[in-house]
Amino acid sequence: MTAASGAPAPPSDAALAGAMGVALDLAREAVGDGDVPIGAVVLGPAGEVLGRGRNRREADGDPTAHAEILALREASAALGSWRLSGCTLVVTLEPCTMCAGAAVLARVDRVVLGAWDPKAGATGSVRDVVRDARLNHRVEVLAGVREAECAALLRDFFTDLR
Repeated sequence: MTAASGAPAPPSDAALAGAMGVALDLAREAVGDGDVPIGAVVLGPAGEVLGRGRNRREADGDPTAHAEILALREASAALGSWRLSGCTLVVTLEPCTMCAGAAVLARVDRVVLGAWDPKAGATGSVRDVVRDARLNHRVEVLAGVREAECAALLRDFFTDLR
């Protein structure tokens, strides 16, 4: 199914909730390595999962091993292209500046987020990298998908650290 513009129609609310469930499961896995529980999934134009990622900064000792970056890399490998036009990035926490920039550079159509990040978010809260008119691509943002679950997972993680 395509939208009137010929672009793929966005995934349904049910599909987004399901994809966020996968991202939440990935986020929970990150806790075992001492990583902040953030998970991400890239959905292809037909709604299929092309890439999965969870924070692995602590596990890999890599400052760029954010869930979104890893999911985008896996999706690009699955498609054999860095261009992820027609794809949707689903993530449990609003992307940071690096990850929002990666979404723009990968040409994803939309970012779907669970919880907002009032400290480092870059898709509308603190910054809005994905809709900056100076860039050559803009990304639609859909927020609040399973927001309470996403926020609780992060809140519990940081409470346990204290």
